[in-house]
Amino acid sequence: MSDPRAAARAIDALRRGWPIAIRGLTLLAVETGDAGRLAAFDPDACADVLISSGRAVTLKLANQLAAADPDAPVLVERAPWIDFAAATALADPALDLATPMKGPFRALPIADPEAAAAALRLARIAGLLPAFFVKATGSGRDAEVEVAPDDIDAHEDAGRLILATRARLPVEGAEDAEIVAFRSPESADEHVALLIGQPNGEAPLVRLHSECLTGDVLGSLKCDCGPQLHAAICAIQASGWGILLYLRQEGRGIGLVNKLRAYTLQDQGFDTVDANTRLGFAVDARDFGVAARMLTLLGQTRVRLLTNNPAKVVGLEVAGVTVVERVPHALPANPHNARYLQTKRDRTGHQF
Repeated sequence: MSDPRAAARAIDALRRGWPIAIRGLTLLAVETGDAGRLAAFDPDACADVLISSGRAVTLKLANQLAAADPDAPVLVERAPWIDFAAATALADPALDLATPMKGPFRALPIADPEAAAAALRLARIAGLLPAFFVKATGSGRDAEVEVAPDDIDAHEDAGRLILATRARLPVEGAEDAEIVAFRSPESADEHVALLIGQPNGEAPLVRLHSECLTGDVLGSLKCDCGPQLHAAICAIQASGWGILLYLRQEGRGIGLVNKLRAYTLQDQGFDTVDANTRLGFAVDARDFGVAARMLTLLGQTRVRLLTNNPAKVVGLEVAGVTVVERVPHALPANPHNARYLQTKRDRTGHQF
């Protein structure tokens, strides 16, 4: 039986720079390690480097047999010149211009691809670059925490989300509002719902809004998140009754730090899709099952969805919430986000 608590412990260990073990693989995250920890973890300097397939393509490894599967993790042989600094540059594409790759790199077969893929998933959940020093020790004796692939999948189980508390919260644009907080036993991130107006027997107008610190709080012009958030509150208020779900899934689920790395890549000329994949992440790693669970806990299983993103409609429908109408939610572009909005239209299927 899977144990989501093991995944939570492993995430904590990764963020602290401690080694973990996954079914015979002992791993040290490149991002939270340092030269001293690497020396203690791998005194013989023989631990290879595990990276994502997306990063492997950037490093020109995809033409090697051991790296040919575009969906599989890739193991890079530890050449003598790959010290901690070189591994950091290997892991982070945002450093490519500042740290030209030495190479050549050689990909190796992976004995347990499922365990390796689970490690990369765990890094994403932890908000870290998907890159590890890895040893096939078989015992995990050097690890602080041992975790199984099934434990990692259980960690993101939307069904474990519970309603924690609620309170009246008048906000700009909607004074008749109530905030409801949700949490799960394993995650430190609380999702919230803003209920605007009073139920009237009709399907509520619902907006799924993913957290965006740069846009929502700092007023970033690189995206349309801040304006979309405030326009959604006004639209729901005008409709008479609805719900804004504020989902703690920053950067389409890759986390704040990795989103900022993606911004660096965008400044180098890559669009938002290519920036995510070069970092080793999915184009969109969000879990809309969380939103469906929140709506279900609020007693709402039929909604009018305020969105330009068909994936949100599918995500809710698959999780048991019926979308009776998709209501477009488009705002004017500015000179800083015009390319971003064009990419959403042309490459991720947004319908404006």
